[in-house]
Amino acid sequence: MKLYFSPGACSLAPHIALVEAGLPAEIVKVDLRTHKLPDGSDYYAVSPNGYVPVLVLDDGTTMTEVAVLLQYIADRKPGTLAPASGTMPRYKLMEWLNFIATEVHKGWSPLWHQPSDDAKKATLDKLHKRYAFIDAQLAKTPFLTGDEFTIADAYLYTVTNWGHFLKVDLSAHPHVVAYMQKIAERPAVKAAIAAERGAK
Repeated sequence: MKLYFSPGACSLAPHIALVEAGLPAEIVKVDLRTHKLPDGSDYYAVSPNGYVPVLVLDDGTTMTEVAVLLQYIADRKPGTLAPASGTMPRYKLMEWLNFIATEVHKGWSPLWHQPSDDAKKATLDKLHKRYAFIDAQLAKTPFLTGDEFTIADAYLYTVTNWGHFLKVDLSAHPHVVAYMQKIAERPAVKAAIAAERGAK
């Protein structure tokens, strides 16, 4: 497999999942400003939308969208990063994946584009409501879906980590803060981040 990524982007989530699952994959760094690959070729030839992540399978099949890639990776090692397909725990996990994708991941997006003060306040107000919901869940369980780390945690960690870059204070959500510190200490998370930092 081959994972196209950009450091700090949402592509970190499937990268973490690959390492957690012990699945070998080549990682290819994408310059999202120029949309060029390390060899100088055009990334749009790989991803017509121009964004990451893209996962290319050994047979050449190309897959996109974080929530889909995460489930594909988890299903390569059944029972390790996601409950079995077709079960109620799996559907509950999918609820979280969709919530993160639509309410949290996209919720951060306006802050990357230098919004006006009013737009920034509205975005932060909405984000804090979403994190209050997440905080209430993490007050009950160590991970989003219960006692075990899943692909939903890889995704939530990745997008929540953007708060450091965007200087967003999440201290109003103490369970989220503690959770982020715990996830950051996982060996697979450290390994994925180190690999991305070291990529040429």
